[in-house]
Parts: sequence; C-alpha cells; structure tokens
Amino acid sequence: MNGHIFVVDDEASMVELLETDLRLRDYQVSGFTSADAAMNALALTDAQVVLTDLNMPGMTGLQLCERVVANRPDIPVVVMTAFGSLATAIEAIRVGAWDFVTKPVEMDLLAVVIERAVKHQRLLDQVKRLSQRPAANDRFEDLIGACPAMQRVYSQIRKVAPTTANILITGESGTGKELVAQAIHNHSTSKNGPFVGINCAAIPENLLESELFGHAKGAFTDARSDRKGLFQQAQGGTIFLDEIGDFPVSLQAKLLRAMEQRSVRPVGGEKEVPFDARILTATNRDLQAAVEDGRYREDFYFRINVIQLELPPLRSRGNDVLLIADSLLATFARQMNKSVVGFQPSVAERLLNYDWPGNVRELRNVIERAVALTEFAKLVVDDLPEGVRDYRQSTFRIDTTNPAELQTLEAVERNYIYRVLDSVKGNRTEAARILGVDRKTLYRRLKEDEKNSHG
Repeated sequence: MNGHIFVVDDEASMVELLETDLRLRDYQVSGFTSADAAMNALALTDAQVVLTDLNMPGMTGLQLCERVVANRPDIPVVVMTAFGSLATAIEAIRVGAWDFVTKPVEMDLLAVVIERAVKHQRLLDQVKRLSQRPAANDRFEDLIGACPAMQRVYSQIRKVAPTTANILITGESGTGKELVAQAIHNHSTSKNGPFVGINCAAIPENLLESELFGHAKGAFTDARSDRKGLFQQAQGGTIFLDEIGDFPVSLQAKLLRAMEQRSVRPVGGEKEVPFDARILTATNRDLQAAVEDGRYREDFYFRINVIQLELPPLRSRGNDVLLIADSLLATFARQMNKSVVGFQPSVAERLLNYDWPGNVRELRNVIERAVALTEFAKLVVDDLPEGVRDYRQSTFRIDTTNPAELQTLEAVERNYIYRVLDSVKGNRTEAARILGVDRKTLYRRLKEDEKNSHG
C-alpha cells in the first residue's frame, strides 16, 4: 500500500467516489461522513494524510484541521473546497493545513497532492525516529549506517579483524575507508600497537621509499642521521597505505618484496630490518582494470588483495544519509556552541534526493556549513548550499517523437554504458556489475567503441 488516507466529507457519495479512486491507486482508505468520527478514529489508527471537506455540519473541516494540527502535527491535512470558498481554504492553510484542492475535484491532480503529502509525512516520521531509535545497530566504531550494505561491512570487519590477512579496502573517495581501517585495527590482535597511516598519493615518488622504509645516515644530502620508516614505526601494530592505486610502479616490486619477506631495507642501508605489522591498503581506483591495462603489477595486486572489503557509495545507502547528517549536526552544534537540534523535513528530502558525489566527506562539509550559518533551532532548506538545495535527479528520457531524431539501439546502449561509467567515476568493475555483464565483455565493448571512433 502507498499509505493510509482518511477521507472526510458529509456527502456519502463523495466519500465513496474518493475511496474508490484512491484504492485503485493502491492506497488504504478509511471514509467518514463526520469530522467527529474521523477524529475519534485517528486516536486509534494511524494515517499518512487526512483529506477533508471544509463545509460540514457539526465540527467543520476547518475545526478538524485545527484539531489534527494541534494533536497530530505529523499528519498533513489536505482540504477540499468549492471554488467560491477559496478564502476559507486560505484560512485553513493559516491554521496549518498542508494543501488544498478545489471542487469539483480533479482526481489526477488530487493524486499528485496526496502523493506529495504522504511523502512529506514519511519524511517527518523518519526525522522523528532518528532521535528515538536505538543506536546499537547503527554504528560500528566511528562508522554510521543501518542499511544492509553497511551491516555487511560491519560483519566483514568482525570476521577479518582477528586474522593477519592483507586487506584491500575499496570504495569511492569520501566513503570512509580510513575509518574502516581504524576499526579493523581496533578489533585486531594488534590493537595495543600503533596505527600508522600514509596517503601514497600525497608523497612525491622520490621521497616515498624513504618514508616507508627509512634511510641510513648519508643516504642522500639531508640524511644527517638514521631514520626509521613507517613500517618500523608501525611495529606491533598496523600500517595503513591509503590510495595504494597511486603507488608508483617503480616501487611496487620493492614493496612486494618487503611484504613477502616481512623486512625492509632502508634507503642507503646495508642490512634488512625485520618488521611485524598488519598491512591494510585502500583505493578508489579500479585496480583490476589497471592490471589488465598494464598499469599495475599483477603479483603486487594479488598480494595486497588477499581479502577485499568494499564500501558502498552514500547515494546507495538510503536513510543512512539522515542518520549520518543527524550525528554530524549534533557534533558541530556542540563544537560551535549552537542550540541546533535536528532539521526540517524539507531538508531531509533534499538530503535524500541529492546524489552525493563526494560521499560522506561532502555530507560532512554540507552539515558543518549549515550549522555555522543557520539562525534557527532546526536546519532549514536555505541553510543548504545551492547545489544540494536545487538538485534535480537526472533520468533517462526520450525527448522526441520524430523518427528521424531517434537513436539506434546500438547508440542508446553505448550512451547508457558511458552514463553508468560516469556515475561510478570510471570504475569498470562496478560498471560491469551494474550493467549485468562480465568485465571482459565491458572492456571489449569499450575497446571496439574506441577503435570505431578513431577509425
């Protein structure tokens, strides 16, 4: 069912007409010919929307609207009024009605209003439940999420953390890969040792070897003394190599040897230095594609990817967006000493509709900005940046009926493939999964298209 609708009108025939139409649209409907009966029923049964006539004997629709708004502000009220009574409808809006339609009722228009009202009520309900639900299953260490994909991540962490296997954490930029690495460390047998992390993409290639393996005195101009590398600094703990997809090919063989021998040779040193540290890596790149294209060593890839743990993008995590936003809001309100508690349903709607290309990192930025700028007790739509506030989801559409302008099936397929690739930031493995084909089929199709475009 799409939702439960209360229909209130003193004319039984009107109630019957509305009941029939709304049920055909897959709504559960309860009909009443008096406002008193509807109000009594509302005390016993939940509804998503109350649809009421205004001009009724006894308790009027306006009075019913006032009572619903006062007692159940979470239920939107839609009022029906004759065209000549628009002033009354406007008065209903002033006392809290959510919307109104004029009689005679145009059913398709009413269906749109009801659909929007149901969506609004469910957003209110979701926002309300954020502060009421138990948090036990919503969090794991510093990770937040209740969706099935995140529950699987938590389960995988519990399974792999006590082992010594090398783990490759994959996922788009901003999904929380370092938080996963930290959680694995905290639940490992090395949890009492140090957690040492490095962003491989942020260190110049000529310094990376020294940073990881250390150097001996005199190894280069500024090497005035021996220095331990990160592998030795992580002794007894965990070393986390972030952005391993950007690790230079020229150093992959050296790192591979270090991982297999469990020892490193400092730059300019003459002896191997043993280390005992758990190795975790992370990337937002498609390493399988890099291997097949010759841009990544296959033996190195297999060594770091003993176990792969994939993080889902925020756009696929449903209501997790609201859970994370609510937690971030509380954090920033406390840091900024501002009395901001929650957000309006219209804000929740924008957060749920937005595509979040920057994932949790972008959401964090948006909420921090909103808390800093807001002048209200709850975040409102105007507190959001324009890109989130005015975002419209793109859809696949055919905008012409002219046969001369219609594309061939091959062209439609090609455009869709590139659309999927664009949505997953070029990750061919993920694109192949979404398209329902194996990676080799996708690679072959892309190569054929590239050949045709140049031929």
